[in-house]
Amino acid sequence: MNLLSQATRSQSIQVAPNDRLRNLIKTHDALVGVVGIGYVGLPLAVEQAKARFSVLAFDRSAIRVAQANQGLNYIRDVSDEDLARVVASGKFNATTDMSRLGECDVIVICVPTPLTPNKEPDISYITHVVHDIAGHLRPGQLIILESTTYPGTTEEVVLPILQRSELVCGKDFYLGFSPERVDPGNKRFNTHNTNKVVGGVTPACLDMAATFYEQTITDVLRVSSPRVAEMTKVFENTFRAVNIALVNEMALLCDRMGIDIWSVIDAAATKPFGIMRFEPGPGVGGHCIPLDPHYLSWKARQYDFYVRFIELAAQVNQTMPYFVRDRIAKALNVRRKSLAGSQILVLGMAYKRDVSDWRESPSLKVVELLEADGAMVKYHDPHIASFADDHGKVRRSVPLTDDLLASSDCVAILTDHSAFDWERIVGRAQLIVDTRNATCRLEDGREKIVLL
Repeated sequence: MNLLSQATRSQSIQVAPNDRLRNLIKTHDALVGVVGIGYVGLPLAVEQAKARFSVLAFDRSAIRVAQANQGLNYIRDVSDEDLARVVASGKFNATTDMSRLGECDVIVICVPTPLTPNKEPDISYITHVVHDIAGHLRPGQLIILESTTYPGTTEEVVLPILQRSELVCGKDFYLGFSPERVDPGNKRFNTHNTNKVVGGVTPACLDMAATFYEQTITDVLRVSSPRVAEMTKVFENTFRAVNIALVNEMALLCDRMGIDIWSVIDAAATKPFGIMRFEPGPGVGGHCIPLDPHYLSWKARQYDFYVRFIELAAQVNQTMPYFVRDRIAKALNVRRKSLAGSQILVLGMAYKRDVSDWRESPSLKVVELLEADGAMVKYHDPHIASFADDHGKVRRSVPLTDDLLASSDCVAILTDHSAFDWERIVGRAQLIVDTRNATCRLEDGREKIVLL
């Protein structure tokens, strides 16, 4: 691995931690540690390595570490060629050994922040990592949290753990928050050209964190505090959650009134101002949109404040899988079939088009509800060969054959992957429930298609 020579490091120790670290960052001689190499961490780590930083990537998964070290890509938003190149160059190395955190000059935390079964924030991944960092903290290190979390986490949780040493934040070490802005499957925006929001615990922390990101990211926006940066991230995702809930509720109303919601959206989207296009669907998924409103709601209650509008939006989005179940049952009933005993083929387990991420996917809940009502469910997803559901059951994608399409009592389109041949699917299926308006361009077979 390409690290600074011992002589260079010995010389740099003679200067103040601030000057030494800034020099290492600006010359790209800093050793960058990225903790958690999933959908956020691996793209960041590869981008840093492409910019000539030496990167030491940490993950508790030995399988993931082994894959990364062999240049075997498992994240769609990372180029296979880029990963192979930085591994071959020696600029990227992955490890499960958290004791090596002390070697790093910059440490970026990119670990998951899920919810508990009671819909409360689970920041245990963050706290475990921070305790690991605290055990090896030394002067001249910059620590940045990127994991999405509630406002206050950096200063109320991370900082106190790090301050258990005698080192002073803003003088001996530097701490900031910069929310990840990853949009899986987005062909236009990536780690390099998506602008970055950065907040620091002290002015020196902010300056050091911003200087680091400015080496590899096109536009860096400095904000006044980590809490502002944390709230920015939660607001961005809550904005989407609320607007998706609005259009989902409109879909429910339009269904009751016998109006085609897709025609309404298409017409409204022609207005050149005052409108943004959001589309209904079977629910919301991914790591951020279904979770962040709950993070904000939980934190707001500590201030005797209730985000009723946001909580209502979450409730609306959570009802959509139930509506899809009912839609399928009604469509079968019109054809004199019962949901119980019917063969249902689900197309798409991913939470959005052309990604392999099934975290929090509404498809999971739809399948669970269909099976609870006695349906026999199979799925096909070109991006997800298999997965283990919340109950530990391993499910596997089945081949999308003509016989399977024809023998299924209903084909439910839950994710509109671009790889699907809609003309073939509609031509061979008996009944289609299309929750994504994926079949909108087809003229033949409309009598088989039931829209959301």
